[in-house]
Amino acid sequence: MNFDETDKKLLLLLQEDCKQTTKELSYKLNLSVTAVYERIKKLENLGVISKYVALLDRHKVSRNFIVLCHIKLTQHKKEFVLQFEREVMNLQEVTECFHVSGDYDYILKIGVKDMGDYRNFMLSKLTTLQHIASTHSSFMISEVKNTTAIVL
Repeated sequence: MNFDETDKKLLLLLQEDCKQTTKELSYKLNLSVTAVYERIKKLENLGVISKYVALLDRHKVSRNFIVLCHIKLTQHKKEFVLQFEREVMNLQEVTECFHVSGDYDYILKIGVKDMGDYRNFMLSKLTTLQHIASTHSSFMISEVKNTTAIVL
């Protein structure tokens, strides 16, 4: 999909703060309010903008202990893969799940309160999932970069 410079600027502005009014955006882009509104609607209709969300401060909601958990399945049978993916979708502590190549099959990003909370999550939820052969957990020391913005 090709975007002109105005679309690129508009998308960047919306990713920075999607609660800006079309009037505020029109001022920043030097366009009419109607033109901004029509561009946003076009980008939504094309599926470029898929949804609007609120990003929470994980420290203020007690989810600041971040774990990257590498998962290896017992086998790569289609039914095992699909079952694991269905089950992991129901784990509220898991904020991201990637099916990857290499030594492990999946990488989960998990946000919990602390080490005790992670231990409880492992024992009561993660290890109850079918077809997990092994796990390897890494704990975040500090966050160097965290952004949801995609720059075109």
